Amino acid sequence: RCFSSANRLSISFFCNFKFQIIKNYIFAQHFVFLSKKGRLFHQKLLIMRIVCFGPGPKFKGGISNYNTSLAKALVKQPDTTVHIVSWTQQYPAIIPREFVDKTSKSDLLADTNIAVHYVTNYNNPLTWRETVQYIADWKADKVIIQWSIAIQGLPLGYIARQLMKRGIEVIFDLHFVIQKENSSLDKRFTMYGISQANTYITHAYNTVKELQTLFPYKNLEVNETGDRTQKSDFQTVIKLYHPIYDLFKPNPDFDVAGFKAEHQLEKHVFLFFGFIRKYKGLHNAIAAFKQVADQRDDVSLVICGESFWNTLDNTKISTKVKTALFGLAKSIFLKKEDDEKNYNPLALIESLGLADKCLIKNEFVANEEVHKYFQISDTVLLFYLYATPSGVESLTYNFKMPLVATNVGHFPETITNGYNGYLAEPDNVADMARVMLLSINAPIDRANVTEATKSMSWDNYAKAILKK
Repeated sequence: RCFSSANRLSISFFCNFKFQIIKNYIFAQHFVFLSKKGRLFHQKLLIMRIVCFGPGPKFKGGISNYNTSLAKALVKQPDTTVHIVSWTQQYPAIIPREFVDKTSKSDLLADTNIAVHYVTNYNNPLTWRETVQYIADWKADKVIIQWSIAIQGLPLGYIARQLMKRGIEVIFDLHFVIQKENSSLDKRFTMYGISQANTYITHAYNTVKELQTLFPYKNLEVNETGDRTQKSDFQTVIKLYHPIYDLFKPNPDFDVAGFKAEHQLEKHVFLFFGFIRKYKGLHNAIAAFKQVADQRDDVSLVICGESFWNTLDNTKISTKVKTALFGLAKSIFLKKEDDEKNYNPLALIESLGLADKCLIKNEFVANEEVHKYFQISDTVLLFYLYATPSGVESLTYNFKMPLVATNVGHFPETITNGYNGYLAEPDNVADMARVMLLSINAPIDRANVTEATKSMSWDNYAKAILKK
């Protein structure tokens, strides 16, 4: 009561002013919170979600290594997140072969945040739908599907169609179009498998020609940059290359001289590396090496690779049943000359008297052991009967090694004769021996290999895929 009305007005004004300050502060903090939340939400919208569909790192072979390398390259790009969605079983159950890598110890995805999901079973169509649902629920923007064999056409064709219906860009990464052991059934599987796609990637212009031959009604717009066509009646084909593998690198601490001495290897070492398949022409490589060894006593041949159709215990009943069923299927659908059942080029080592000149490791080579065989060698042999871009070729370039190859498929696109390697005439053993000798007498400068492949990086490859 003692306060005057003026004092009461002053106190009231002060309290209202203080309340307004507190109110404004709370509003400002709430605005900051909402702004941060909004920015985070906006940033989340900008992150591109990518699925690399193909065999995960637990499987053997070049396509598994390729898919793993691609995922690692994509996740290094800004504003991307990458999952690998993999097969659990890649082929019909009757195929008598072990496809899982039970040898390697190293983790190829160490130090990455790439998630791997083993979902798709070739023999269970319910998992095909599960694969589509997983990718759709994850809200993927792009799915890159590895296409490497026609028999996978049924599940991959279904998956591609369903993903496109959901507005996801489907990109087929084509390791081939015309199957090596081509049959009428292979052609049907291929047509169904890859006909539905937004974008195609090829590693050679020869594959582009095969794609146009298979689908003469398609308007294909080809570029090497990754830009997508804006023409509604055209499809984009990105002609790239097989990037240089960086999963396997030289070990500077490896004792090359000690290894060569232990295995009695001569000064000049030729290497055949990879699965032993008929189309890879190991029989010609051995025959050509025989001619070289007859002229020089300072050469050795190293053969590293698993016989493709000899990975299971043939005494087991399950293996016998699979072999019988698979043999019946081959007799119906495969040409007799394409059957590899009795292909055994290693028998030539004994018959040609080359046992003391060769080191043979007839088994799957663990990831951590790969570098040894490239580091002790001078030249890699790729005397293929016919060729699509080769993982062994890409692997060789990472060790800066020259190649001698046959003049088939894409090899003339990547090998300049006399600059980063030598080319021989196909089915001509004498000419293969000639270029092997040439690689010794006129060795390729390894700096040329580096120069010829400097643009074939995974980083450039990933950037092309991410374009719109």
